[in-house]
Amino acid sequence: MMDALLAQLPVALGMGIIGAVVFSAIGLVSGSDETTTIAPLTLLVVLIGVPPAGVYTFFLAGAVSKHMTHAVPTALLGIPGDTMAAPMMREANYLRQLGVPHIALRKMISGGVIAALIAVPVTVVFALLLAPFGGFVQNTAPYLFLVAALAIAYFSPGRWAAVLALGPFVLVIVALQNLTAAHGVKLGVSYFLGIAIGPLISDLFLVLSPAERARRKRDRPARFSLAPDVKRWSGYFPNPLKVLDSRQTSWTIGTAVASSLTFVFSPVAMTVIMGEVVSSRIRHVYHRLTTTLAVRNGVTESTYIAEALIPLMAFGLPLSPVAAGPAAPLFNAPPRFTVDSASGQVNNLHNLLGTWEFLVYGLLAVVLALLIAYPFSMNYARRAASFVSRNISHEAIIGTFVGLILVIGLWEGGLLGLLVVVTVGLVGGFLSRLLGFNIGVQFMGFYIAVLTVPTLSALL
Repeated sequence: MMDALLAQLPVALGMGIIGAVVFSAIGLVSGSDETTTIAPLTLLVVLIGVPPAGVYTFFLAGAVSKHMTHAVPTALLGIPGDTMAAPMMREANYLRQLGVPHIALRKMISGGVIAALIAVPVTVVFALLLAPFGGFVQNTAPYLFLVAALAIAYFSPGRWAAVLALGPFVLVIVALQNLTAAHGVKLGVSYFLGIAIGPLISDLFLVLSPAERARRKRDRPARFSLAPDVKRWSGYFPNPLKVLDSRQTSWTIGTAVASSLTFVFSPVAMTVIMGEVVSSRIRHVYHRLTTTLAVRNGVTESTYIAEALIPLMAFGLPLSPVAAGPAAPLFNAPPRFTVDSASGQVNNLHNLLGTWEFLVYGLLAVVLALLIAYPFSMNYARRAASFVSRNISHEAIIGTFVGLILVIGLWEGGLLGLLVVVTVGLVGGFLSRLLGFNIGVQFMGFYIAVLTVPTLSALL
């Protein structure tokens, strides 16, 4: 066991560093959605043949790093760094109005540090407790996906609209599968990519419409105000236990443990719920705001880790919103990682990494993220936010990811693969915008199409 760990340690270390550096930078760009950024780059890492340990540390270090640096635009610029940062906007804006955005930033990032360190061992232990039920879950996977999809749809922003939209969306996927099969083309990654960039594709189509383009037009660039920075520690690496007081640390630890034991609920919902639970128990306004921010950003880390690792370790099936979204390439990235549509059998990191590897490499990924993203955000947040807001084009970032995804779509299925990416993205993007039928629900719909529909068809 020790020899296997040491053999893969160099590639795990290298890919973890790359993931932490890349996503620390991406997190600074406001509005950079997790699925749109983490999923395609993780998929690329899988498809170029990086060993399993490297794939795992790249994803986890990237996710943890992004959920630290997404606090920078959220706290300092007043715009959400990504989807998971949206529930923190209220408290962050209040603290900006009080003139202490740097305090909000440091509380958020320090809460994330503590929660990430706790979440990995708690998640691994809980996954081991669920693992004996893995055989049952795999045998009943087609039906479990249907139940999980309905539950996730109901708890999504769209509620009943999302539940009812599942049927038509699944039919679109099935129809496209039959169309491509008739031409001898079997696609897997292209559907995943279309869902991942659906909001981007729908936005691109919307700006091609003269009426919509007129509504979106702005007379001048956006303006932001940055408060002066105040450093209250010596050296380069601050101690998160000194940034948070003892009560804030206790709340962060407690909510991190609780959220690490869940893996089927929306991570945004968990962030909101845990924040409200803590906020309702603190009377002093300033302490309530700062504690709620620390807790909520900690929950973004713990829920992402739990929702990726628990299904991956225990079952090998993407039975959570994160597993079906940003972490989907860890489960299903044909031809390398697969979930068999007929039997529910899996061939992915579930089979390729052992328990100790999940634990050791998981802690390694978190530590690398802490060593890179945490001190960078704490020491250079204001300068980084200023540089990004002045010099980095959001459109250029979007264009880069769209170009990457188009290349992968052409690689898998040629022109037909590209058309599938655009079709799925356009349909999913508009459903997400109009009905709250979000990306997590769409991924579950994809798995219903490839797992549940064939099984029910055979029975009928």
